Amino acid sequence: METIINPRADAGSMPLMSAPSKSAASWPAIFAGAFVAAGATLILVALGSGVGFASISPWQNRGVSVTTFAMTTAIWLIVTQWISAGLGGYIAGRLRTRWIGTHVHEVFFRDTAHGLVTWAVATVLVAAVATSTLMSGVGAGTRAVGEVAAAGVQGAAGAANSAYSIDKLFRPGASAGAASGIADARAETGHILANAMATGSMPDADRAYLVDQVVQRTGIPKAEAQTRVDNFAAAVADAQTKLKAEADAARKAASQASIYLALSLLVGAFIASVAAALGGRLRDEHI
Repeated sequence: METIINPRADAGSMPLMSAPSKSAASWPAIFAGAFVAAGATLILVALGSGVGFASISPWQNRGVSVTTFAMTTAIWLIVTQWISAGLGGYIAGRLRTRWIGTHVHEVFFRDTAHGLVTWAVATVLVAAVATSTLMSGVGAGTRAVGEVAAAGVQGAAGAANSAYSIDKLFRPGASAGAASGIADARAETGHILANAMATGSMPDADRAYLVDQVVQRTGIPKAEAQTRVDNFAAAVADAQTKLKAEADAARKAASQASIYLALSLLVGAFIASVAAALGGRLRDEHI
């Protein structure tokens, strides 16, 4: 016990006031609530991951889009934060020691502080133990951006069905002879296609060269060859536009998911404080 001397008292009376030197924090209750909150978070995140993986599909036109997946993940993380924070704060409030002779306002402040500290400890525990699990939902949009960018760097083979497009480009006409050197022409066209995807456009010189190559190897009239090359270039441009649109949508979805997660953490801190105050009041009423 530390002794505090009243400076306003007379030298003769010297009234003394005693204050406990022990911390008001009930750390066992805080850690208990934090572990409960962390456990509930891991369970809910695992459940949400299972539901999320069931909603996506590698097949075309099946499953949810990247934007829908990111938004659903953000909503689920908000719900997870509310449930786990409320449960952890309530447990901490019910298990903390009773403060005898403490003003009701001080009791309320301590309870809310216990809830806030419990939420903070649980957040650190979950971040340390299951960082990869938590970030898998939040970073879904970010990883999608990386995958789309990687697909563009690797070339337009998958993005624009380049193999099919090149085959279609060099289909021989009725008056065509032997298709000599067509394999080399396809390889060179693939290089031209990769350059167009990287720079964002196909130079006029490349277009003219492709027209000449198509005429030589297919035997079709130059006007028809020009049409094939124009359709080919348009398909490349459409594929590139689609890649950019998907990357931009994924970026926006990732940004929104991150903002929603930050807001959910703030709301979780508030809920944990309120739940701890409620649990502490119920404990004092029953004991």
